[in-house]
Amino acid sequence: MIDYQKQGRVALLTMNNPPANTWTVDSLNRLATLVEELNGDDDIRSLVLTGEGEKFFCAGAELSLFADGDKGQAHAMARAFGRAFEALSTFRGLSVAAINGYAMGGGLEAALACDLRIAAERAVMGLPEARVGLLPCAGGTQLLPHLVGEAWAKRLILCGERLNAGQALHIGLVEEVMPKSELLARAMALAESAGRQSPGSVAACKTLIQSARQRPLNEGRVRERDAFMALFDTEDQREGVNAFLEKREPTWRNR
Repeated sequence: MIDYQKQGRVALLTMNNPPANTWTVDSLNRLATLVEELNGDDDIRSLVLTGEGEKFFCAGAELSLFADGDKGQAHAMARAFGRAFEALSTFRGLSVAAINGYAMGGGLEAALACDLRIAAERAVMGLPEARVGLLPCAGGTQLLPHLVGEAWAKRLILCGERLNAGQALHIGLVEEVMPKSELLARAMALAESAGRQSPGSVAACKTLIQSARQRPLNEGRVRERDAFMALFDTEDQREGVNAFLEKREPTWRNR
């Protein structure tokens, strides 16, 4: 239910579970395994996540799985969500969510686990779990406030509000909005731009940025300097500086 294409140094992952690209334990485990494999592939520098079809990015989990109140089934889904989206969040390169349609519940949480989000003009986003007696268990309550602030997070989660693409752009939930026909090309362009940078530098910077959410500023500054010095143990540090001085494109070795 997750299609994978390698396009140059970009991995294109497409959620493909018609009609609404909903999540199952199998598709979540497939996503986690794919991302873990991509982390070990030096040829891959970035990934793009999108949905198959015209209407849905992803509508979240299959609600029928929770209809009988089976806690064992719920636990399996929660664990699968955690593994998949934590793998996505800690992917060593840039991840871009190309939100091509409805992104609801676990669909929006998949986008929240990515580094960047761009949306088609007709995209709709929301976290409606409380309407059916559930709650976002795949990072929604934790990641959304960092992006949009506590009040907007509460409006989406506690009030069940849905946002169109323009509203999502206004509050900082997405970075860009564009016609659907241009969406994937733009996402790939962003992914390719990150792929031209040093893989080691990108990975170190991403870790520092994300750790800033929970670390005191003074501790973060120390970690930042330590990470800067660690780059001097790599071949890419010398390659990047010398390529700039010699007015040529660097050849990254990812080591």
